[in-house]
Amino acid sequence: MNLSGESTGPLAAYYKQPLNRVIVIYDDMDLPCGVLRVQPKGGHGHHNGLKSVIYHFRGNREFGRFRIGIGRPPGQMDPKAFLLQRFNKTARERIDSALQEGVDILKTLVAKGLTECARSANTDQKYKHLRLQTLHTEEF
Repeated sequence: MNLSGESTGPLAAYYKQPLNRVIVIYDDMDLPCGVLRVQPKGGHGHHNGLKSVIYHFRGNREFGRFRIGIGRPPGQMDPKAFLLQRFNKTARERIDSALQEGVDILKTLVAKGLTECARSANTDQKYKHLRLQTLHTEEF
């Protein structure tokens, strides 16, 4: 995943797609588990895979992002170990639910465009992490 740009850069070039018509979907530890965000453009946020994508897009950051929250590692756990482990049952359920929501969000993206999609999706997701905290959950 850290070298995602090695495939996305050539893929966008092959299909002759302007970058404002590309959306990169990736995990994000800075979002609570199961929370989604859509952005029309931005930086890499210290995400190595996104750094690679930006590099292979020749530094251009004008492409959409679809972030899927996976939460932070518990305690002093190494972030690399956290990223490579399997999700526990609660996290898996949240991720599965988020992926289903993501399909609907992508349908909105196709139908209404990235700006409207981001506005709508991010409004719907804004307080999702608070709703999730009120549910009975296992510790991650």
